[in-house]
Amino acid sequence: MKKYISFFRIRFINSLQYRAAAYAGVATQFFWGFMEILIFAAFYKSNADAFPMKFQELSSYIWLQQATIALFFIWFLDNDLFAMITSGGVAYELCRPMDIYNMWYIKNMAIRVSRTVLRCVPILLIAVFLPKPYGLIIPANFNLFILFIISMILAFLVTISFCMIIYATSFFTISSIGIRLFAASISEFFGGSIIPLPFFPEKLFNIMSVLPWASMQNVPFRIYSGNLSGNDAINAILLQLFWFVTLTVIGKLMLNKGLKKVVVQGG
Repeated sequence: MKKYISFFRIRFINSLQYRAAAYAGVATQFFWGFMEILIFAAFYKSNADAFPMKFQELSSYIWLQQATIALFFIWFLDNDLFAMITSGGVAYELCRPMDIYNMWYIKNMAIRVSRTVLRCVPILLIAVFLPKPYGLIIPANFNLFILFIISMILAFLVTISFCMIIYATSFFTISSIGIRLFAASISEFFGGSIIPLPFFPEKLFNIMSVLPWASMQNVPFRIYSGNLSGNDAINAILLQLFWFVTLTVIGKLMLNKGLKKVVVQGG
């Protein structure tokens, strides 16, 4: 365990060096967050009661999304791993005294957490002080906040586990670009990145809610905003746990199969 903690710390500190890019990202997320909120506000003015989320809940959802974009968006993949797989550099990874799946898992966690730490604090601080209903609300009670934290951790693990499947798929393709674009696109749509899932028609929403992408950012953001609570929140968290275990098992099986067939330098 110590070696994985050390590996996480090294990757985390290394990723913190890119602060200029993070600060530029903060400005971008602020602009995008305000734009989304104002667009939705125009629709809410016509008939606010016709929408499945209160406008204040939606504002909180959007600000959390912008603050943690590096944590949950599939687009933030590690290009070094794809280059390593394509070039044969993965052979050096196999020489390390660590399980390659766990090592890559920890590396992705460290990179995403470091990027989020630099971005989320200024966004959340300012969003909290914005006037209602455009700002970020505080959870209604402590129990809801605890459920939010648990759900955030599981959502993060589900996201990384899904990304590991994408990396493993690269062993079976000539180019990883196609699968990366496809995986990121469907994740944004089915995960509520473009439009929160409650806005979809009921039948489609019921289907999308049980898919793995709904167990990413969708669940913790809705719990925090108060749109998802009680037994529904607990059931959603249990589903997150299911997808975390399932995706992890699939990712490990795919990676092990890919490593058995990998050829490095003709050998």
